[in-house]
Amino acid sequence: MKVAHLVSTFPPYRGGMGNAAAQFAWLYSLRHEVRVFTPRYGEMIPSEFPTFRVEWLTSPIKYGNAAGLPQLLWRLRPFDIIHLHYPFYGAHLPTFLACHLWRCKLVLHYHMDSISSGFKGYVFAFNRRFVFPLLANRADVIIGASLDFLAHSQISPYFSANPEKFREIPYWVDSDKFYPRENVGTGNVIVLFVGGLDQAHYFKGFENLLRSMKTVIMKCSRPINLHVVGSGDLLAHYKRLAADLGIADRVEFLGKVDDEGLVRAYQNSNFLVLPSINQGEAFGLVLLEAMATEKPVIASNLPGVRSVFTDGLEGLIVNAGDNDDLVAKILQLAENEELRFQMGRRARELVKKKYQASKVEQELESICQHLVLEK
Repeated sequence: MKVAHLVSTFPPYRGGMGNAAAQFAWLYSLRHEVRVFTPRYGEMIPSEFPTFRVEWLTSPIKYGNAAGLPQLLWRLRPFDIIHLHYPFYGAHLPTFLACHLWRCKLVLHYHMDSISSGFKGYVFAFNRRFVFPLLANRADVIIGASLDFLAHSQISPYFSANPEKFREIPYWVDSDKFYPRENVGTGNVIVLFVGGLDQAHYFKGFENLLRSMKTVIMKCSRPINLHVVGSGDLLAHYKRLAADLGIADRVEFLGKVDDEGLVRAYQNSNFLVLPSINQGEAFGLVLLEAMATEKPVIASNLPGVRSVFTDGLEGLIVNAGDNDDLVAKILQLAENEELRFQMGRRARELVKKKYQASKVEQELESICQHLVLEK
């Protein structure tokens, strides 16, 4: 079976949805022929992937992660299944037309709500009202990392009206690659943030975290530092903000790191914070990566995100956008080493039980076989 993956971001350019798409492409490639279609950004040389082929397409029109790719209309002709990672502005209509012309099966993968103001907000609203219904009605199945998120997302009316079309397939993490080791540090508590430091990832709430850390540093009885993994066009802004807050010496920006550096960052930390402020965040793959390394996590009370773990067992849930609550939860973990240890141990146990590739691959293959029987 030939499977086409359509995604607006893909490693090595940007994380988030791109990393999740790479996971699914690899799972498909265990049994099927897979090709990924994604826009080419910048001049850097794209990575090679041994089990599937990636086509980096040139676009005449690009804006942020959106890219007009009319060539998809004929590029998709040979495929049995199209797996569209949504949102991918610029690929929605070519995909819809290709499915009708070539009779391809469509798996619509809903990753996140598109939230913005101004002109972008109007574009998102237009797409949600007129384009998404076309894709949703044409889709053979709609999947998401969490039914909790789908039920509370911008597409919740469609979810309520067509629950039989939706399937929950969570992300997963390689617990052999992300593994725990004993911390070898200075005795300081290390808080970790992993995420894009650009305008597209404003919803990660990193500015709130910086402002909260100023209070945490003043109140914590132990020395505490923030380590930041990620890069982007707001990096300089965040460095200036840390300096303005008087905490620059307690915040270490590690930049963009390779796979080994990412694992070390988790291992060297005491816990991860994902302080997302709205439903632009729908799951949080970084939560799984931290939990696999036996670290507790703090995450926002948002649909999908809150369902990754159980509040009080593997980590703590914080009210989205509430800096006072964020300060309290960070201090709770920072001041209690035994609590961190117990939560971290339960976190890795949960990852090994629920978030493994073998379980996700079985779910994905069952969808493929069902679509084949329908064809």
